[in-house]
Amino acid sequence: MAMRYDRRILLLAIATGLPGALVAFALLWFGGYSSQTILTISVVMAACWAFAASALRHRVVFPLQTMANLLEALRENDFSFRARGAKREDPLGETLFEINALADTLRDERLGSLEASALLRTVMAEIDVAVFTFDDERRLRLVNRAGERLLGRPAEQLLSKTADELGLGVCFDGSAPQVLNIAFPGGTGQWEVRRGLFRQGGKPHSLVVLSDVSAPLRQQEREAWHRLVRVLGHELNNSLAPIKSIAGSLETIASQDPLPSDWRGDMRRGLGVIASRSDALSRFTAAYTALARLPKPNKRSVELGALVQRVARLETRTAIAVETADPVSVDADPDQLEQLLINLMRNAVDAAMETGGAVSVAWQQNSHRVSVFVDDEGPGLANTTNLFVPFFTTKQQGTGIGLVLGRQIAEAHGGTLTLESRKGGRGARATVTLPLSQASG
Repeated sequence: MAMRYDRRILLLAIATGLPGALVAFALLWFGGYSSQTILTISVVMAACWAFAASALRHRVVFPLQTMANLLEALRENDFSFRARGAKREDPLGETLFEINALADTLRDERLGSLEASALLRTVMAEIDVAVFTFDDERRLRLVNRAGERLLGRPAEQLLSKTADELGLGVCFDGSAPQVLNIAFPGGTGQWEVRRGLFRQGGKPHSLVVLSDVSAPLRQQEREAWHRLVRVLGHELNNSLAPIKSIAGSLETIASQDPLPSDWRGDMRRGLGVIASRSDALSRFTAAYTALARLPKPNKRSVELGALVQRVARLETRTAIAVETADPVSVDADPDQLEQLLINLMRNAVDAAMETGGAVSVAWQQNSHRVSVFVDDEGPGLANTTNLFVPFFTTKQQGTGIGLVLGRQIAEAHGGTLTLESRKGGRGARATVTLPLSQASG
């Protein structure tokens, strides 16, 4: 069994004074002194020797005990103790100084951690989103108030139960985020499920967040229906009102006896108006069908430059300048992407023909994306608020779905479509941003 450190220090101190003590005793015994003198001096020397050894042991062991007490207090999260004699001039004082500095650092970190934890608990308790934490066995370890209300029980009755027992097992299926229809004791509807992973105590844990999206979705659905009804009502009235008026006029002509001499001309003009409005209504319904039934893109690697050149050649009213750049490939449905570029170039040519300006197309690669720019020198954009509103158009023969359909195509490919006035020049710029294909990236 190893000897204690303080006893080794004491023995070392005694051994340090042993040579001198032996020499002193030898001189006393062989120096011709009386027995009384030898005994007295020997007792005094032994007492001084023991006192010095004990004092040396205390001077070494006491600071170590002090440091041990300080470290124990730190381990117990008690940061109020400080060591005296902490200074930079000697090794022991520097050690005590660093321990005091460590205590200050740990105290500040502890206070910060407590404040952050208090803020997190407050946020968790007040947010209207159900938050659950599960361990690696999918047993519940933490739940906030919203989660308690959703499951209809207090946390004490929920903790340590598995996700399947709580009816949350479906939240671990499939990818996240996702929207699921789930019935809970505290509510039924559509819930957006988000998951995350973190480690606590060296073990993996799962964070599950449920937010009720039923009300926002219903509100968006109502607003969409209201907009659709307004648009449909407007278009139907625009077509049916003249048809009804012309039909009434033709009925009046047909009921006359005898018929007027020019009744055939009136009939042809009236039927022409009815046919024209019927064609407009047919175009409108076809446009709405195209907007509502956009198929999922069949993506494959497409060389962007060749596609742009091909689409530019389709425009016969004016030449479109194509500014070539480095070859770039994108993962896209070539038919849908071609339709998107046709719409943009057609709009650009329409605008440029109003002012006699030019149209140009270019593309630029940036990191993992590529941007296609369609510039025109037309009158520019006076108001961009309604550009992407379905069936809104400023053209006499426009349908109002070109830009909306284009944005849907771009977003279906993981990209974006924007339209803005050109900076530093007249006209407008349409920008299509698409992710590069894996081979190009």
